Amino acid sequence: MMTPDGGGLTMTVSDRDHVQGPPTAPVTLVEYGDYECPYCGAAYPIVKRLQERLGDRLRFVFRNFPLTTVHPHAEHAAEAAEAAGAQGRFWEMHDYLYEHQLALTDQDLYEYAIALGFDVEQFNREMAEQVHTERVRTDFMSGVRSGVNGTPTFYINGYRHNGAYDFDSLLAAIETAMSEVAARPGR
Repeated sequence: MMTPDGGGLTMTVSDRDHVQGPPTAPVTLVEYGDYECPYCGAAYPIVKRLQERLGDRLRFVFRNFPLTTVHPHAEHAAEAAEAAGAQGRFWEMHDYLYEHQLALTDQDLYEYAIALGFDVEQFNREMAEQVHTERVRTDFMSGVRSGVNGTPTFYINGYRHNGAYDFDSLLAAIETAMSEVAARPGR
């Protein structure tokens, strides 16, 4: 049985989150990530593989946790993803940022907005006015309150996953959580 040994989420998943997968999925995987973090970059294709493998049985949530002291472009990259989200295209930018994570300058972000066909004027205005800074900070502080101290940090059904985050380890932890959900009375 999964226990809160590693701590739990202090901010439950809600409509404010960026979510892929149905709310009825037996497992919700929350990632606190940083677009410039090489470990998050390595985890990105693993999460994609999990989503493909588990389909509608997995709901994935991404929250921003830019480690600005070691990753100077991480916060602006997170704001760029949120600016894309304001245009209903968060996941396109999320994926593009991880697929191009070695190039995250402000100029790169602007070029990505063009390449992805965003409303560039709106994107630039929101970036210049730091419209999404508070959203990124809210994600970050929810992570701090939940015990996040590095990236990526994963939570499975609200509990911190303290194991490895390679495909097999995450899949095993998710399958354990699915078994626990299935074993609950009334399920």
